[in-house]
Amino acid sequence: MTSERFGIIKVGGMDATVVGDDVQVGQPAPEFTAHALDWSLVRGIADTKGKVRIIASVPSLDTDICDRETRRFNAEAAALGKDVAILTLSTDLPYAQKRWCGAAGVDQVMVLSDHQNAEFGEKYGVLIKERRTLRRAVFVVDRNDTLTYVAYMPSNGDEPNYEEVIEAAKKTLQA
Repeated sequence: MTSERFGIIKVGGMDATVVGDDVQVGQPAPEFTAHALDWSLVRGIADTKGKVRIIASVPSLDTDICDRETRRFNAEAAALGKDVAILTLSTDLPYAQKRWCGAAGVDQVMVLSDHQNAEFGEKYGVLIKERRTLRRAVFVVDRNDTLTYVAYMPSNGDEPNYEEVIEAAKKTLQA
């Protein structure tokens, strides 16, 4: 049974329930499936095997902070090279994500929808029960599928420390 934790994050000024447990540095990255922009199923860990992964969890691409975060990771992708895969997950529907990616010019980040099953949300401890959206968090996974960096934002209005995330990915690449 999946755990539920109330009051560790506020959404709209109210305490909210997070479904799933937080993941920790050093543990294997949980496998998950989510939908790509064309509704095909993607296995987030297996389908990016052999790469360092930056996985960003965002509430909705249609919000200012999620928009800014995803665009920033898209811009960083080229400098990181082909050995790094950047995945951004939200519970937005794939066709809404596709529209947003086209309008934003985002083409280096693999944008995935956790809308249908919320499997990623539960396994990474980022599913907000009351709104069925994701809590903002960033994870770095090494080539051996182990979590090397985990950062849960205290509020969905807080952006990740981009420099810290990029540095963690670079260190993981060199390990």
